[in-house]
This record gives sequence, structure tokens and C-alpha cells, in this order.
Amino acid sequence: MTTLTFTPMTEDDFAVFWPTFQAIVAAQETYAIEPSISIEAARQLWLKAPKASVVAKDASGQLLGAYYLKANAAGPGDHVCNCGYMVAPAARGKGVARAMCEHSQQQAHQLGFLAMQYNAVVATNEVAVALWQKLGFSIVGTVPNAFRHAQLGFVDTHVMYKVLPGH
Repeated sequence: MTTLTFTPMTEDDFAVFWPTFQAIVAAQETYAIEPSISIEAARQLWLKAPKASVVAKDASGQLLGAYYLKANAAGPGDHVCNCGYMVAPAARGKGVARAMCEHSQQQAHQLGFLAMQYNAVVATNEVAVALWQKLGFSIVGTVPNAFRHAQLGFVDTHVMYKVLPGH
């Protein structure tokens, strides 16, 4: 794995990221996002609404992945954050998701979050489930048939949770 730099996502970064985002949601294998989402709605979801949106780039400046970080709930639940990660197809299997997850936990801690929760990790996304578990997340619940996978039909999702370091 090459050294990654993490910077806040810009509008230009989002334009570069859009094909990755579009391909991932269109595949209907990992994200419960409408496959025909418009670029404007995707920009709002990934770049505008979250507390932080971050890109991971290699030494040459190529965008390898991106993540968002936001409160999982409002008011009395706003101390737990939620993140979403997407890795460019050419960068998969090279440690980008791990690096983004580790970075997002540091960011979340700096922003005052006490824990991180993933609301709907698709159970058939075994690589992600295993990685999140290696990074200290526990499956705290499973929702039967909560995701309509493009190839497999109805599959389960996991709720995964981790208290952030220092809390």
C-alpha cells in the first residue's frame, strides 16, 4: 500500500469520485441508495450533508477512495457517528478501506464522537464485514432480508458498532 493523503472533499474531488459512486450504487450489492440517484442528490448526500467528507489520494494525487462522517442520529443520539466508504475499483484490495476506516475513527474522535455505528452492512459483503471486525467493530444486530441484492435477492444486513478509542 502506498502512502495515502487524506483531505476534505472538494467539489472538484466529487466530480472525480462521481463515476465510482455511480458504479457502486448501480451494482446494488453494498449500498441502499437509489441506483438512479442524480449527481445533485449524490453530492448532497456525500459532500454537503455530512459533518465531514474526505478523500484518500495516492502520492500522485489520484483519488482512490472517499468517506463521509456524520452523526448517526440527532439530539441525544448525536454522540454516535456513522460513516460510509467507497473505494475506486482499481484500488480495491490494496488497504484503502482499512486506511479510510482508521482515519475516519481519528476524525470522529476529534469531532467529539464517542462511538461509530454502521447501520446496514450487507451481510454478503464478507470482505467489508471481516475488515470492520478486524478493526474492532462488533455485529450488534442482524436485520433479516433488509437488502435487495441485485444478484442474490433478499439478504441480511448487520448493524455494527465500536466505541472509539479514548472513550
